[in-house]
Amino acid sequence: MEFGLFTEFPSPPGVTEAAAFDDALAQMKAAEDLGFDAVWLAEIHFQKDRSVLAAPLVIASALAACTRRVKIGIAVQVLPLSHPLRLAEDVATVDHISKGRLEFGVGRSGLPGHYQGFNIPYSESRDRFVETLEILRKAWTQERFSHEGKYFQFTDVCVMPKPYQKPHPPIRIAATTPETYPMVAQMGAPVFVAVRTVSITDLKRHLPTYQAAWTASGRPGRGNVGMSVPLYVAETARQAREEAEASTMHFFRSISKALKKSDGATAQTTEARAARANRLSEITYDEILSEYAVFGSADEVVDRLSALREEMGFSTISTWMNPGGLIPNERVLKSMRLFAERVAPRLA
Repeated sequence: MEFGLFTEFPSPPGVTEAAAFDDALAQMKAAEDLGFDAVWLAEIHFQKDRSVLAAPLVIASALAACTRRVKIGIAVQVLPLSHPLRLAEDVATVDHISKGRLEFGVGRSGLPGHYQGFNIPYSESRDRFVETLEILRKAWTQERFSHEGKYFQFTDVCVMPKPYQKPHPPIRIAATTPETYPMVAQMGAPVFVAVRTVSITDLKRHLPTYQAAWTASGRPGRGNVGMSVPLYVAETARQAREEAEASTMHFFRSISKALKKSDGATAQTTEARAARANRLSEITYDEILSEYAVFGSADEVVDRLSALREEMGFSTISTWMNPGGLIPNERVLKSMRLFAERVAPRLA
């Protein structure tokens, strides 16, 4: 089992951008000191009072320079928003600076608002994602290549540098919609699932389609599943739930509003997004504790994660210790320490 720490570099009201960077970077460095295997960085755009993490590869480069052991993961790079050749160069550069510690998670993002700011139609997101991923692999594995696609055309280009890791950094693909799970398996890629707008029960229903498609493709095992989940540890169950409540409720209410403002690719996706938005706008804290988070004492968290691992088959877990971004830095650090000392050793 690999244990990671996920962060959005939260920037809540009343906190300066400088302080947001300082606190989040301190948590990333502490993760290495505490023995976490990886740190995972989001990519978030245009969301004031939520996050300053718009450039995860820049942050990954900074972390590569001030850490020595911990893996540095992107969770996830929104591929359709990037120029593929520039992205190929940036990823390979960070891979060299980190001496091969980069893990490259990719996805499309479930928030069309990210696309609106860049003036890219969300309806193009799937095709842009597939084409960009194809170009990245060509750029990293071929000395020179040409490409004639729907959105990009290149002739006899040589992308430098090539990655430190061969043939390229591990690529983990995020899945949020039912049809994506088997598609990721058919591509032979590890899957990344996140408990955010998708509940634990829904993930349990969708993951078998990934695992079945993996087996049907003739590959050994059941595939590689990485899961990100809101997780908070305190000395007692009551303390954990009370300390995380306001911030967690803030996140789900905020994400509901963001989904309601977003325009979708099709009537079907718009309808599904609206249904999620309505559900999250009315969700209770008890429902969140049951379906969207793992909060509690060390013993409770061990028991819950053990059961989820048995049911879902994940081998990598990325813990989001500050869902909503309102939990004070010192409490996040304490939760990290309790997890590292009292939870992780019992699950390894």
